[in-house]
Amino acid sequence: MKSHIDLRNILTAINRKSYPAYKDTRGSYQFGEYVLNIDHVQGDPFASPSKVSILVSGEKAAFPGALYNLAHKRIALQDHLTRLFYQEIDKYNFKAKGSGKSGLIAISRPGQEILERSACKIDPSTGNVLIRMEIGFPANGRTINSTELIKILFDFLPDCIHRTLYYKRLNKNKVASVIELAEDQQYIREQIEALGLVAFVANGSVLPRESGVSPRPMKKATAFLSPSSMEIALNLPHHGPLTGMGIRKGITLIVGGGYHGKSTLLKALELGVYNHIAGDGREYVITDATAMKIRAEDGRSIQHTDISMFINNLPNGKETRSFTTEDASGSTSQAANVIEAMEAGTQLFLIDEDTCATNFMIRDELMQRVVHRNQEPITPFIERVQVLYEKQAISSIMVAGSSGSYFHVADCIIQMDRYIPKEITAFAKEAAAQFPPLKLPETTIPIPDYRRIPKTSRDFKGNGRIKMKTMGKDAFSINRDTIDLRYVEQLVDSEQTTALSYLLKYAQLHYCDGRRTLRQVVQELMKLVSTKGLDALAEGSYLSANLAMPRSQEVFACFNRYRSQIWG
Repeated sequence: MKSHIDLRNILTAINRKSYPAYKDTRGSYQFGEYVLNIDHVQGDPFASPSKVSILVSGEKAAFPGALYNLAHKRIALQDHLTRLFYQEIDKYNFKAKGSGKSGLIAISRPGQEILERSACKIDPSTGNVLIRMEIGFPANGRTINSTELIKILFDFLPDCIHRTLYYKRLNKNKVASVIELAEDQQYIREQIEALGLVAFVANGSVLPRESGVSPRPMKKATAFLSPSSMEIALNLPHHGPLTGMGIRKGITLIVGGGYHGKSTLLKALELGVYNHIAGDGREYVITDATAMKIRAEDGRSIQHTDISMFINNLPNGKETRSFTTEDASGSTSQAANVIEAMEAGTQLFLIDEDTCATNFMIRDELMQRVVHRNQEPITPFIERVQVLYEKQAISSIMVAGSSGSYFHVADCIIQMDRYIPKEITAFAKEAAAQFPPLKLPETTIPIPDYRRIPKTSRDFKGNGRIKMKTMGKDAFSINRDTIDLRYVEQLVDSEQTTALSYLLKYAQLHYCDGRRTLRQVVQELMKLVSTKGLDALAEGSYLSANLAMPRSQEVFACFNRYRSQIWG
């Protein structure tokens, strides 16, 4: 391995040469207590920045094993170090001058959720700490300005590393509080299953956000307070006693006037599949990790999906046990979303009336009288929701503002009143008794067929270059095909979207062999990244982008929206 002196000599020698001479810097260099790796050098100052990583040995970093010996603690510690490193490195961003991206120094910028990221990795066996970042190697025009890069690599970077990647230099109490919160959150996740719950919302939680574009908690917002009839008391390992609202398995309805907090509560539950940082207000909002937000998605592609549980006897005679369309309606898209969520293993549907297809959710008594059941191909969700719980153990939490028919089938009814929940099940059931319930069919529901087998797409056949591009959080493209994920609402970070593109590519090249079902393909993918980390997706090369771990549910959603996917 070369030394930092060798790197300085190389940089001095190539100063004022043409930009491609920067390629000579690729390699690993010992900088005292850490190793600097220049993994990839950009082609010119206007191209994507160069990829640089820092490796600190476990012996030097010296984080106690108890801080990362379990996955949830390791992810929390990695997240904390990434945030610290970002705060330090941001002070030096573009302090080195030049053309294009010269002087850029960037690392992942985590949001409110705690995600496993490729930006920071702690090896659980050695304690080694790896940090990945991007640096814009400075130039004047396309002429190397290595004096500015020396400033970045020998002044700015060492200062950031020494402040953030060594346990002895960190605030021990702050590190301990991060790990303790992670342990408390993991404890709640384990307890909600043991107690027969699908979600828990702690008293004192702040659910409203600062604005529609800011995920930070709203200042002076009404703190959450559980109805006494739904209050659960937990004794957390570090926080100690904690009370809050426990939502039991079954069918839960959230009602109330407009702007009283119905959708705000549901949104918090949607994101409760992730842990949140201290101060977010939703630290102790914990939801079943498999929960899926279900909505209508007009115009989406549906491929070989068995939607016969909800849609049958189409006038054109189209097959619904293997339904395919390039332009789904609201009802067919929502039916497909339900079936695909079941295929992905969800145990909890999260549904907001505002984003649903009305004819998929309910047909009132008058409509049933005017349009006979035999003339209507759609079996609405209200006719399936109870059986889904009783036979498939899938619970539902639904926001309803206009349809009272769900009162008849709900197990628990919550009214939001100025952001405070009230449990009104008995009152609502008594009122509902004065109205005849909808007549439900006595037929058994057809069990969906999940034997779909993905084959390698044409994008991945041959020796042509595969071009992948992430378009924010909402989409990525493979060659000319765009995978639209804007209605996959539990994605929270563009790095998750990038990871989905890598996962799809890896699956196409290794697992879509015409023998494995989609369930088996996704299972293999998640096993790979859970044992070897996101690094495995680079297949021996450097990672060209920072990635954040998505759930398996979003991997399924990605496959289901890939229009070029070939199915067996």
